[in-house]
Amino acid sequence: MRTVFITGTAGFIGYHLAQLLLDEGFRVVGYDAMTDYYDVTLKQRRHQNLLQNAHFTCTEGYLEDFEALSAACDAAKPDIIVHLAGQAGVRYSLENPRAYMESNVMGTFNVTECARMHGVEHLLMASTSSVYGASTEMPFEETQRTDTPLTLYAATKRANEHMAHSYAHLWKIPTTMFRFFTVYGPWGRPDMALFKFVKAGLNGDPIDVYDHGNMARDFTYVTDIVRAIRMLIDVPPQEPASADDIAQGDSLSPVAPFRVVNIGNGTKVPLMTFITAIEDALGLTLQKNFLDMQKGDVHETLADNSLLQRLTGYAPQTDVPEGVRQFVTWYRDYYDK
Repeated sequence: MRTVFITGTAGFIGYHLAQLLLDEGFRVVGYDAMTDYYDVTLKQRRHQNLLQNAHFTCTEGYLEDFEALSAACDAAKPDIIVHLAGQAGVRYSLENPRAYMESNVMGTFNVTECARMHGVEHLLMASTSSVYGASTEMPFEETQRTDTPLTLYAATKRANEHMAHSYAHLWKIPTTMFRFFTVYGPWGRPDMALFKFVKAGLNGDPIDVYDHGNMARDFTYVTDIVRAIRMLIDVPPQEPASADDIAQGDSLSPVAPFRVVNIGNGTKVPLMTFITAIEDALGLTLQKNFLDMQKGDVHETLADNSLLQRLTGYAPQTDVPEGVRQFVTWYRDYYDK
């Protein structure tokens, strides 16, 4: 039985990934700080569900606490590490930037140290589509420049990619970074638009629609995200003999067993189309406050997911109406609405 050490198992994506791996017969060891960035009860319920499986264990601790993190890794003896924990949220990085430096930079350094110490088969870590920043070159490809981050959140995630590359080069740790595109679905984060819009609609409250509804996003259903991660686990990058051995469009480093992979649906969905899907699933019309663009936001995102398809034969496939329906069903059940 292979052991996967996952940081952030009480989080949205970490919970779903842990559930999938347990279903496939892996032993999963979780590590989560249970921070109060959003409702801790939701995080506790996720862990309670995972603990129904005898092959899941977890430790509560902060990424910044290297002694606690390394002790958990020592006990787990992981074959694979998947690092999903960190301070999330683009907007919150404007209010509390220090949390991002401590968790996303120092915390990720600690994870890479643990990977080095344990000589894991594969280190996989979360990045974000936000690293593409002000780029208007669509769809976003892993090989294009990412030098214009618009928030500290994006900057910390790009720093994580650089840090991981240096460790992959120095210590020959096979490392894959994923850039997630607007993840949504059941058990989602309360600070995300879908959660807030559904809650407001059922309470009869208006929703805030930024950029007057002119934005578009590559919305990616959480089940598709974790299925892609699962398949990438089995594709650790190998350092090429020379740069000439790297296929066109592959983000594989010429000097390290390191690769960046977009995980996105590959479809640009206008915000108003997304809102219409929510209204259809709820069976009501949402009241809308149209507002200007928020600081640090981008107009649109769109993933080129062809590298993911070449590596795994898989591409996300859940469309927005179906994904939104699944979320609304979960929300009504969870909150008895």
